[in-house]
Amino acid sequence: MKKFAVILAGCGVRDGAEIHEAVLTLLAIKKHGADYEIFAPDIKQYHVVDHVSGKVTGEERNVLKESARIARGYIKPLSDFQARSFDALVFPGGFGVAKNLCTYAYEGSDCQVNTDVSKAIKDMVSLQKPIGAMCISPVVVAKVLGNVEITVGDDKATIHDVEAMGSTHIKTSHGEVVKDPHRMIYTTPCYMLDANILQIELGTYNLIGAIMRDLQ
Repeated sequence: MKKFAVILAGCGVRDGAEIHEAVLTLLAIKKHGADYEIFAPDIKQYHVVDHVSGKVTGEERNVLKESARIARGYIKPLSDFQARSFDALVFPGGFGVAKNLCTYAYEGSDCQVNTDVSKAIKDMVSLQKPIGAMCISPVVVAKVLGNVEITVGDDKATIHDVEAMGSTHIKTSHGEVVKDPHRMIYTTPCYMLDANILQIELGTYNLIGAIMRDLQ
């Protein structure tokens, strides 16, 4: 049975992992006959956003502990991740990716990536193992690797930043998956497009399916 590592960025679209994308990714992995473990960095969350008002609350929360809500407590700190123990790595989206896994939300193409996140990506690439990224997460992969072919749907500002990082962007619609021609990097837009939950299910299912086909 193939085993995926899924990296979360908190809990909630505005300041953490996008919950629909995260849960449907886990479901897609199981539907494709594989298994998963969940990881998150054990760090302070950038900020906490009230998901009703959209306002920053001033609270302090921990990314690992917030991600554990989605993982039902079955989660490990990302510092424990060992690439040799997994067949693939996947990043669901959400603004927490751009705020907690890296600084893209407030530094754009000049952003910095969390050390453990960067190491996980580089370790998987060095072992020629696949990485999947959805929604805003491909930006992190582009920043770490450079010169990679990815998609973030059709968002012009993000496309500009991806290209400023030295990568190539492919415009896509719902459910489409882009595979880099030189490395096992798979991306799909999900909520970077105006999407409903059925379209998110399609995107996550197709992303995991594309990875699984190449793992056979």
